[in-house]
Amino acid sequence: MPKINEDTQSVIDTINPRMYKVIMHNDDYTPMDFVVEVLQKIFHKSAQEAEDIMWRVHKKGKAVCGIYVKDIAQTKVFQTRQLAKANGHPLLVTIEEEG
Repeated sequence: MPKINEDTQSVIDTINPRMYKVIMHNDDYTPMDFVVEVLQKIFHKSAQEAEDIMWRVHKKGKAVCGIYVKDIAQTKVFQTRQLAKANGHPLLVTIEEEG
């Protein structure tokens, strides 16, 4: 099997970037309607998709909101945290490498 040098690996990583899941965690304080609003505004989910994800978060403790390249995943987390903080909610979102 041919060896992959650093230059070749950079090309492979550029073509197939690592993907990250944005995960929303349940809490006892953030209103369900706010979660749905976040999913629609920040994650561009339809009303039905947002409600389905909200219920998964509520029932299972957490759910994936979307899968993105790292920079976009980090931006979604930042935007969500800022919106939650501005509205006085402790909503927690994290990222996790897919795979």
